[in-house]
Amino acid sequence: MFGRVHIPSLDGATEWLNSEPLGPAGLRGHVVLVNFWTLTCINWLRQEPYVRAWSQVYRDDGFVVIGVHTPEFSFEHEIDGIRQAIKDREIDYPVAVDNHYEVWNAFGNQYWPALYFIDTEGIIREQHFGEGRYEQSERIIQRLLGVQRELVPVEGIGVEAAADWDHLQTPESYLGYARSERFSSADGVAFDERRAYQLTERLCFNHWSLDGEWTIGRENVVLDQAGGSIAFRFHARDVHLVLSAGAREDIPFRVLLDGEAPGPSAGVDVDEDGTGVLRDGRLYQLARQHDGVRERTVEITFSKPGAEAYSFTFG
Repeated sequence: MFGRVHIPSLDGATEWLNSEPLGPAGLRGHVVLVNFWTLTCINWLRQEPYVRAWSQVYRDDGFVVIGVHTPEFSFEHEIDGIRQAIKDREIDYPVAVDNHYEVWNAFGNQYWPALYFIDTEGIIREQHFGEGRYEQSERIIQRLLGVQRELVPVEGIGVEAAADWDHLQTPESYLGYARSERFSSADGVAFDERRAYQLTERLCFNHWSLDGEWTIGRENVVLDQAGGSIAFRFHARDVHLVLSAGAREDIPFRVLLDGEAPGPSAGVDVDEDGTGVLRDGRLYQLARQHDGVRERTVEITFSKPGAEAYSFTFG
């Protein structure tokens, strides 16, 4: 039992998508699931097929899902990017745009993704942070609705597929200097200024390196000259990179695994030759190893300047 804490106001949302503005009074009588997310979060992407399925299956029972999009990176404030994420994920439930973190703070939330389960009287009964616990979460929904039936079958595909936890040995790695770790550079590093870097010839496990002219900023690294690369030594089935092109035109890129085209180990955002295009600010899947998981080096090279890279995540 979470306690008699009522759902706080949602008035801090800067905009609502898929719905008129909602609040505690209008939600009274419904079982509500509030889901905090941000469009580049791999943990949310892998959770979302479950939330989407619950919304569709239990809607006629009086169940309401409210997504609260609270941005992690600066480009995630852009409403067009949020709209595109909603379209890509086929989200048809209400989404509150929380660009000023007012809803986040009203809940006292600290995590993406976060689930808050609210009963018909508007009381928060349970909460869950991160991925997993899907069976338990659905049973909570059923209990609050007063229904009992078979659980909804869910199988994520593409970036929504569950991680290969048994072989995942590489953690999320931010590239901007505010949270960066394990950056490898023989010639040192400079912050907030353009500088030429060279790839480390033999990267240590879970380390990354730059090649070409880059500016390392607080939340990202930005390519200043065409032909620059980022390399990462990892052990995981999947490799993802959060990217944005800023206000510039499309930026083609090429991905290599251990110096070769990825072939059948290409991620959903590249072809077997490793070719992809950076258009929207979002998470890009660069690789999904098909023939067993082992330690490898991924390298991504951009053919135009302007690419902004934020964080690597793995699965």
